[in-house]
Amino acid sequence: MEHAITLKEAARDYELVRRNLDYLREHWREQPSLDVLAARNGLSAAHLQRLFMRWAGLSPKAFVQALTIDHARKLLRDSASVLDTSLEVGLSGPGRLHDLFVTHEGMTPGAYKARGKGLTIRYGFHDCPFGKVLLMMTDQGICGLAFADEGQEETSFRDMRSRWPEAQFLEDGKSTAAPVRRIFDPDLWQAEQPLRIVFIGTDFETRVWETLLKVPLGRATTYSDIAGHLGNPKASRAVGTAVGRNPISFVVPCHRVLGKSGGLCGYHWGLTRKQAILGWEAGLLAGGKAA
Repeated sequence: MEHAITLKEAARDYELVRRNLDYLREHWREQPSLDVLAARNGLSAAHLQRLFMRWAGLSPKAFVQALTIDHARKLLRDSASVLDTSLEVGLSGPGRLHDLFVTHEGMTPGAYKARGKGLTIRYGFHDCPFGKVLLMMTDQGICGLAFADEGQEETSFRDMRSRWPEAQFLEDGKSTAAPVRRIFDPDLWQAEQPLRIVFIGTDFETRVWETLLKVPLGRATTYSDIAGHLGNPKASRAVGTAVGRNPISFVVPCHRVLGKSGGLCGYHWGLTRKQAILGWEAGLLAGGKAA
């Protein structure tokens, strides 16, 4: 049982929490963990958590989440017409489709219905800013990008493989290493050498994924907005399903889809990772590192 704290101790604890709240407001884009925050203060994670709950009424993690969601809502308010704008400036063409500079093509409906039969897909796991990343490639280009937490690589691979169960899969980390570097290093994003991706999905899914490519860095859209641009305003639920099945995460920015109220909604690879990606992108814009 904790002893009754003195006024001096209370003032000290309040000041510590205040300083850390200021730190989180400035560094929320980095998604600092409780352990990182505790180490900065020379305290145990459990003790810092108790201090936060006593003085702020929520945990450091909950505070960072609140800041991230607030930023997401601002993104949504600032980008109500983002798809209209993207179309008007020609982002629907084969050149600069979005900030990663990609060109794309879709497999024929027959290839999709064959469940990948006849395809050879090379794959490899690599480190990235958001944990482990699984990259998959055909001879035509990148067809899959997925994330995995430490120790969950096999689960991530099975999830992706199930999309094209008749394909032949070959582990080839040497081939997939260079594309991973290009994807996660903004200094390597260049229009002159676009990243080539391949969509393997239904016609409707492909149209949804193509629309996602038109959502620029630092902007957001909604399921209903996408449905409207596809000419079927009532198809929000079907759009949501297609967004959730996006096989090329991050490159095809399904993380930029928010709820109508500005909430983060779901993300196949976890809301924490979605928060981290949005924060990372906001940091790029704030630092002037993205075009």
